[in-house]
Amino acid sequence: MAAQVMNEPRTSTRLRIAAWSAAAGLLMLPAIAMQLTREVSWGPVDFLVAALLIGGTGLMFELAIRARTSGAYRAGAAVALFTAFLTVWINLAVGMIGDEGNPLNLIFGGVIAVAILGGFVARFQPIGMAWTMAATALVQAATVIPALTTEPRTAALIGAFTLPWLLAAALFRAAARRG
Repeated sequence: MAAQVMNEPRTSTRLRIAAWSAAAGLLMLPAIAMQLTREVSWGPVDFLVAALLIGGTGLMFELAIRARTSGAYRAGAAVALFTAFLTVWINLAVGMIGDEGNPLNLIFGGVIAVAILGGFVARFQPIGMAWTMAATALVQAATVIPALTTEPRTAALIGAFTLPWLLAAALFRAAARRG
């Protein structure tokens, strides 16, 4: 037990270094791609938005791992944050329903809002986060309805985004059980 406690800071430091390195690498990918092909054409605003999105996600994960030592809680936070990140990233890049300009894509902002507001209401406590992620999954599942009416081909992908929200709920529930 003592060895585990002593190794915790080292593990956390390694995790943080890996996460922030991955974030920096992700931000560098479009810059590299722009050198290799004309199909990738990012401007300063694109890089700024990407940096804010990636950095904001990283910062929220940093706060989560500082607040809780439970591996299940940290994993739940990572899954939830990554799912939220992908939802926003895909919508900004190409849109989940139609193209990025389709106003129906705004409903995914509601999905993210449920996750964020629910987290604050739950005070980021594990059991409250489990319920919040379950509610977020339900709202995500409901987004399939407008997708079916306008872009049936994308409905399965949109529905698949329900699964990581449910995984996050299960991980937060496991964290709550372990105390």
